[in-house]
This record gives sequence, structure tokens and C-alpha cells, in this order.
Amino acid sequence: MVTRYSSVRETGRIFSSLCDQAESLNLPSEVVEHKDEVSFNSSYDEIYYPIPFKETETLAALKGVEGAVAAALANLRYGPQKRNVKVNLERATAFGCQAYMAKVDGLSKLDPEVKKKLKDTDLLAAQSNGYRRMSANLYKTKNEGEYFHIHGSLEATTTLNMIGLEGHRPDLTDYEEIIKVIEAQVQKYTAAELEEMNKEKGQAGVTAFKYEDFIKTPHGELNVQQPPWKVSRLSGDLPPTPFPASRNGSKKILEGMKVLELCRIIAGPTVARILTEYGADVLKITSPNLSDVPFFQVDGNMGKHAADLDLKSDEGRHQFEELLADADVLVDGYRPGALEKLGYGPDALASLAKKRGKGIVIVNENCFGYEGEWASRAGWQQIADCVTGIAWAQGQFMGLSNPVVPPFPISDYGTGCMGAIAALTGLYHRAKDGGSYHGKASLMHYDLLLFAVGKYSEDVQEEMRAAQPPEFFKLRHCDSVDRISSTVLKIMKTRFPHLYVAPDHTSAQEALTEKWYSKAYNADIEVVRPICEIDGVENTFDRASRPNGTDRASWEDFRVSEEDYKKV
Repeated sequence: MVTRYSSVRETGRIFSSLCDQAESLNLPSEVVEHKDEVSFNSSYDEIYYPIPFKETETLAALKGVEGAVAAALANLRYGPQKRNVKVNLERATAFGCQAYMAKVDGLSKLDPEVKKKLKDTDLLAAQSNGYRRMSANLYKTKNEGEYFHIHGSLEATTTLNMIGLEGHRPDLTDYEEIIKVIEAQVQKYTAAELEEMNKEKGQAGVTAFKYEDFIKTPHGELNVQQPPWKVSRLSGDLPPTPFPASRNGSKKILEGMKVLELCRIIAGPTVARILTEYGADVLKITSPNLSDVPFFQVDGNMGKHAADLDLKSDEGRHQFEELLADADVLVDGYRPGALEKLGYGPDALASLAKKRGKGIVIVNENCFGYEGEWASRAGWQQIADCVTGIAWAQGQFMGLSNPVVPPFPISDYGTGCMGAIAALTGLYHRAKDGGSYHGKASLMHYDLLLFAVGKYSEDVQEEMRAAQPPEFFKLRHCDSVDRISSTVLKIMKTRFPHLYVAPDHTSAQEALTEKWYSKAYNADIEVVRPICEIDGVENTFDRASRPNGTDRASWEDFRVSEEDYKKV
């Protein structure tokens, strides 16, 4: 008798395999000692994403590790007790596509009218302009069967000029025509030529490799042997850092801890978003001169304060260093080396910690990892998905002989979870053993974890394909992330309506999202709820999100009542 595939059972296996890597991940010993207290559940036991990789299962397993580390921290702070950790697979699925679950005044990311509700931080129109937006996309090259993902990041003009196109084309608005114009230019070059051009211009583009080819590159060969994330102790012999006094008698494990976030887009902000769930005061610092995607702030800034500082100005640096002097955690989502150039790298912060007599935890999140020849390259989720072979595997799953970027920014959220685990691990060791800690997570390593976990069997993949409607198979390599994601979102809403029930139409226990009123948006917002349920631990948001630059750059303002950012 053939046993039916079970997502719940497979999640447990992946969780156990991560626990087996506890030493290389520097996890608290309690995680392994109490791993039987972590359980996974689902009312449906379905495979939700039409992707050949076990995304829901991997995300849920990571959330299990997160919950186990949080439980260990709770035992350290509030005293030992049995703390069961429960992770629901439907909620983990929502976590993996939360940008597409979020709403402002009932409007989602894909609704054109939502732009009227957002602060315009797309300073260079790299998102709002269709032509410029497609400067971040996958195209054919000059060589048959070869594909390259160019990426204009949040600026677009450099990449478009690089391939011989104008930075702005107000006459070009048709989606298909934009693809035709840009792909025709990309096809004038080989991937090798595009790689050289990218290197010269410092752009984020990359060749779309198959996995078996990527792991033969020097960078792939080195990094496939690395653990999914890392936590290491920095220099400085510092005593254990005591927990702050509890203010309200709550059981939030990070209550009173201060987190500085210097990140944009999704993965980095997700690290800090998770820390807000456990009670940390997270202050997101952004430059008023740098673009960010407006809608991602609706979900990504939950629980935070958000302030603008220019770290290249004397005044901005002075204010930042005052904040840094009291920070417990710094989350850095910029290209490796960027903060070092400003004087805020791990070694500098370890020295600061030594001077003040209190350890600090630094978490870096990037695209290509932190070792190997490509470690300093810029990148985003699609870049990681293309370089590691995820995109080729997606295309093959769809019956195509070309790569296709998967729907939703799932790798972003998985990387964010790994970064949050690294932060929690560092805080645990800082409190128990003393010292300062450095956590590292990358989009590439999340993708390599998916390959290590393994794809669904051919039989299961065939069942998955049979359940997809024709429009799924009409998606092409050159379709935008939003075109791919919107198509899959419609399919999932039809097939799995229970994932999309509004929080006011279901029980609080079953709801995957929750509603808040945000004064800054002057609207109700809807966001994905925290995922883990841990006995004796509160992990809930304290405030609604707001756009970048809404608040003062101040720790004191966290003590001010926020009646205008309350849960509905």
C-alpha cells in the first residue's frame, strides 16, 4: 500500500533535519532537547503552491525552529516550564506570500487604486512605470537555450542604458510591447557578455543556471556545503546581558529590547518584523534619498516605528550613533560592505559593545551569501532563484524547456525567518553566555535549503500539474513577477478559498490575517498574523504599520501610547 503524501509529516521530517544541524547553526541545546514539544498541524494537509519545491513545509519547519528558540529564550527570561510550540501549515503558507495577502482599505498590492493610499517612496519610478519595472526581468540571450535575469533594482536607468535602451520611454506602455523591446536588446548579448557588463556597472543581473551547473561553479561548490544560516560569536569578553525589566507583566520574550533595522524591500524587513512579534522595539531607519517599494511597507513595517536618517550626513550619523549606543540588535539588509564603509560593520559594533559593556547582535541578510567570489554581488529574490536553479526547476515543472521565476516572494520570507532565528539565537547566547554575536542569512542559502530538502516526487508533481488550470501553463519566462503571482493567486483563491477568508468572517483561531487601523495610512490595513503559538509566550503586534519616515528617530517614542494604530 502506497502511503499518501502528507505535508504535515514531511514538515516534521524537515524540522528534525534542521535540529540535526544544531551544532553548525549554533542553536541553543534546548532546541534539540525539547524538539518533541514542537508540533505541526493542518486541517487540510494540502500542497498549496504550484511549485516543485516543498515551500510550505520548509517555511513551517523554519517556524518550528524559530518557536523552539523563542521557547528557550522564554525559559531563560521567565523561568523553565514545558512550552509546546504549534505551527499551522495554512498560516505558514500565508507567511510565504504575505505581501499578496496584505490590504490597505480593502485594496491589495495588485489593485491599481491602492497607489492612492500609499506614500510614494518609488523615487525613481522603477516600480510605478511599466517599462522601467520590466528592467528587472528574465529574458533570452543571444545563445539558444540561455537566459539572463537583468535587474534594474530600484533605479532602472543604469540597466536599461547598459543594454542600449533609454532610461525612460513614456510612449511605451503596452505590456507585450515592453517585453518585446527589452528582450530584443538582451538577445544581442551572450550571458557571459551580460555578466561582464553587469560587473562593470555594479548591477544585480545574473545568468539563469540549472542547479547541477550552479553547484559546479566555484561559488556554488563552496556554498552548497555551508549551513542554511550562521551565528558566530564576535570578539570581546563581555558578561551575560541581563533582560530588561518587564514593563507590563507581559510574557513577550524581547520586551524592552531595541532593534535598529537598516533594510529595504522584503527579506531584511521580515527579520525585524518577526522580532516585533516577540516584543522588541524595532526602529526602521531608511534614507530619504533611497527608493523603496511602497506597498511592501504595509506588511513589512508591522509593529515598527519608521524614521528617515541620511547616514552620509554629519547630522544623520550623529543621530544614528546615539540610537546605536543603546541598541541590542542591528539588522542589515544592504549589500555586503555597505555599512562597513560607513563605519558600522560587525567589528566596529563589537568594539562599541565592548566599550559600553553590553553585547550586541548583528544580523546581515543578503543575496549571494558571505563566502565565495560572488559574496559581494547585489541581488534580490529573483536573482537568487535564477542563479541557484530554482527558476529552471519551476519551468521544468510547468513542462517548459526554459526557466520561470516562481510566484510570490517566498524565498524572501524564508530568508527573513532564518535571519530572525539567527537574531533570537544570538540574543539567547548573549543572555546566557555573554558576548556579541553575528548572524548571517541569504536568499541563496534558503534556495539551497529547498534543494537539500528535495522536490516533490514525480508522482506528486504530476498530481499537482493535473490540478492546475490552462492559464497556469501559459505563463512564460518573460512574464513579470506580478503577472506570475497574480495568475497563481487567482488559481489558489479558487482552489483553496479557506486561505482567503477575511478575519471578520471566521474565528480568531482560524483567521490567517488580522485587521488594524493605521493613522499613517488613514485606513484599516489587513496583514498576516504571527505564525508560532508557544505556551506561555506572547507573540503579537503592538502597533500597526506605517510608511517609511513616519516617526522620529527616537527610542523614547516607543513609550508613547499609540491609540491611532490599534487592532480592529
